[in-house]
Amino acid sequence: MKSKLKIETKCKQENDAAEPVSPTGQYLNSKSLNSCILAILESDIPIDESCALPQLRDVFLPINPRFSSIMIDDKKGVRQWKKVEVNLQDHVYVPRFPEGLSSESYDDYFDEYLTKISVEPLPQDKPIWELHIINCPTSKAAGHIIFKLHHALGDGYSLMGALLSCVKRADNPSLPLTFPSTRARSEVKNTNSKGCMTKVPRALSAIFKGASDFGYSFLKSTCIADDQTPIRCESKSPGSIPLKVSTVAFSLNQIKLIKKKLGAISRYRNSPAIYLTAQCLEIIRKYKGSEAVAKYIHSTLSKSSMSMTNMIGPVEQVTLAGHPIKGMYFMVTGSPQSLVITVMSYTQTLRIGVGAEKGFIDSQRLNSCIKNAFELIYEAATKSE
Repeated sequence: MKSKLKIETKCKQENDAAEPVSPTGQYLNSKSLNSCILAILESDIPIDESCALPQLRDVFLPINPRFSSIMIDDKKGVRQWKKVEVNLQDHVYVPRFPEGLSSESYDDYFDEYLTKISVEPLPQDKPIWELHIINCPTSKAAGHIIFKLHHALGDGYSLMGALLSCVKRADNPSLPLTFPSTRARSEVKNTNSKGCMTKVPRALSAIFKGASDFGYSFLKSTCIADDQTPIRCESKSPGSIPLKVSTVAFSLNQIKLIKKKLGAISRYRNSPAIYLTAQCLEIIRKYKGSEAVAKYIHSTLSKSSMSMTNMIGPVEQVTLAGHPIKGMYFMVTGSPQSLVITVMSYTQTLRIGVGAEKGFIDSQRLNSCIKNAFELIYEAATKSE
């Protein structure tokens, strides 16, 4: 990792025609918000570090021009993406830990390192992403590959899509990845069989619930805050909250059975509250600027107990530069909350990522509660058969 490998990415456009930063990108890279995504890939074998630079140069950088750009302000103060020369060595980190330790000891080193990079801001004078290679055997993998991507580069789906573009199917690299269906067949059949008289009450109910959800969200941003609980600390110091990241894994087959027997929550699916919130943020941006929107979002998050986000992963096992990936999950950092939950599917496993404020939430106890709750739900589902 000592080679000075630089990639020159010349912009085909003039500076005054550079790509503008999206409003969301401006919100997430501001004085009030500085959000990043950590994508963690667990390797079945020790990682060949010599593969990193060629893989970044030939596969990763060409996926998205923003991976070779920095964020600048033009003469009018409008934020733009500017193409720059990329020194890949400046983006790759390979920490070294003592040799010959137990996997449990390496678990502690890995957890501490993940907490450390969760709070460190990405430098703004170079493209806002990093690659971390943890080449020590933990209890979960022989090695870990961590992509740290600033959320301003794109939303979760586009960034995870970019990363999945770097991997190949383990069974047949020439075939494309496949993903689980997001809609059950029974739901499609039910939708097709409903008449107009059934759809109208459902539409009115959705509008009412959407307006109610939006109203509550607005109050949450201005005056209403959740009570202080074992998962919410009211006093927040400036800057990012150090998170202890852990995971809990469940079988997708068991979850499908639970969904079939006990039903699923779908209130926020296609909710008008999403549209109303987006319009509200656009009005604030238009009249008060992007920083005001970032403060509004920060206020909403700081008054809430937790955040939850999810992502669909491939059905098949994948490889990255010849390394079989046995597991993957992600975490969102930069939130002013004490608890962040992420959910991602991969092969036949659903991985729940738990980002808990270090020193405030007992992660081990929380994970135990999650496992116990799942067992009770699964037991109730199997009894109903």
